[in-house]
Amino acid sequence: MSDADFQTVLWETKRALAVATEHAFARHGVRAGQQFVLTRLWQHDGQSPGGIASQLGLATPTLTRTASRLEAAGLLTRKSSITDNRKIELWLTDRGRALEPMIGRELAALTERALGGLTQRQRVQLVSHLRIVLGSLAGPGDEL
Repeated sequence: MSDADFQTVLWETKRALAVATEHAFARHGVRAGQQFVLTRLWQHDGQSPGGIASQLGLATPTLTRTASRLEAAGLLTRKSSITDNRKIELWLTDRGRALEPMIGRELAALTERALGGLTQRQRVQLVSHLRIVLGSLAGPGDEL
C-alpha cells in the first residue's frame, strides 16, 4: 500500500459517507453534520452555542452558523438564558425533538450500509484503528 492509497481511500470514503448522509437526512430537513448538534440537544436541551462547539471540537462561529440553519429549518430556537440575559441557549422545537427517532433510524441504516460487509470484530477494529489515526492527527488545541 502506498501513502497515496491511504489518502485516496480515506478521502473517497469520507466523501461517499457525506453524500449518503446528505441524501438520508435531506428528507427530514437536516443537512449532514447537523445531526451532531441535534444529538447534543437531544441529550441535554438548552445548551449554549459555545458549549456545544467545545464538545464537538468546532469554533463557536461555525456552530453559530449551523444553529442559524437549524433555526431557519424550524428545528431549534435561541433564547436568552434565564440566569444571564447576555448568554444565548439553543432549545429544540417540537419538530426538532420529533426528529430524534427518525435520525436515529437513518444513522443506523447508514452504519449498516457502510459496515455491512464487516464482522462485528472487524467493525470494532476499524473504529479502534480510526481512533488511532485521529489521535495521530489531532494535537492539543487543534480544531478538526
